Amino acid sequence: MTVSVIGCGRWGSLIAWYLDSIGHTVTLYGRPNSQNMKAFISTRSNSLISLPMSVNLTYDLNCVVNSDVVVISVNSQNLRELLKEIAELNLKDKIFVLCMKGIEVKTGLRLSQIAEEYLENNKIAVWLGPGHVQEFYAGIPNCMVIDCKDEDTKNLLVNEFSSNLIRFYIGEDLIGNEIGAAAKNVIGIAAGILDGLGLSSLKGALMARGAREIGRLIKAEGGNELSAYGLCHLGDYEATVFSKYSHNRQFGESVVKGENFTLLAEGYYTVKALLFLGEKDKVDLPICEAVYKIVYEHANPRKVFDRLFRRSTKAEFI
Repeated sequence: MTVSVIGCGRWGSLIAWYLDSIGHTVTLYGRPNSQNMKAFISTRSNSLISLPMSVNLTYDLNCVVNSDVVVISVNSQNLRELLKEIAELNLKDKIFVLCMKGIEVKTGLRLSQIAEEYLENNKIAVWLGPGHVQEFYAGIPNCMVIDCKDEDTKNLLVNEFSSNLIRFYIGEDLIGNEIGAAAKNVIGIAAGILDGLGLSSLKGALMARGAREIGRLIKAEGGNELSAYGLCHLGDYEATVFSKYSHNRQFGESVVKGENFTLLAEGYYTVKALLFLGEKDKVDLPICEAVYKIVYEHANPRKVFDRLFRRSTKAEFI
């Protein structure tokens, strides 16, 4: 397949490297002012990987015109502005794959919903699940999910993108998978806060309660609450809650320690969007509320988490 990848950060460059390695014709797009793209143009490398000459590099967004598939991997809150640019190209019959996790803060919309607004004559899929770029580059395999409203598109992408490095499963709940994938980043921040407080032993309780909390929200939004226990949420906890590579976990720990953290942590934005949905749907989200109080209102992390874990002695999964 001919694939354009939009976004030249750590995930965009991984996707370009990966799809090229399994035989697809790949072009990586980045904006002219992108430091990441300037590095690739100059050296074909970033701090993690070198891209082979078989991966085309471009500053021209028109590369998507001749592509079968367009994979997007950018900051979730910038997706709408990017899609406005793409919409001007009047594309039809393309497959767009969103390899990113988030919910729009201003509207509470899932990313596929935003894409549908601008790409109505195209198919929209999502690529979600656990994994870190450093581990994939080292040849460490993992399992991920592709979901889409169109069954044929899902099957096509799973067949074309699967390999011994990434085993793709066919998603069966677009709503639940998108919300679960976005929400796991908030749980990752909470885990980092526990690490910063020296309370890592409480991560088991965090994971059990976190999956239940997000399951309630998924159900209220019209998805299957059991999706919270699948690869896109609970199945992604190892990579998010424990890994040294997790930006969200690192961010949470940095907040507690008063350290400056400059890398993208999507959970910072997602927690606001989740609370927006929780208020709309009348769903209690105590972990999300705790994270919000700490990162936005600068509440004392130890006091907030002490109240969170002492919150109730009711049955475990109520």
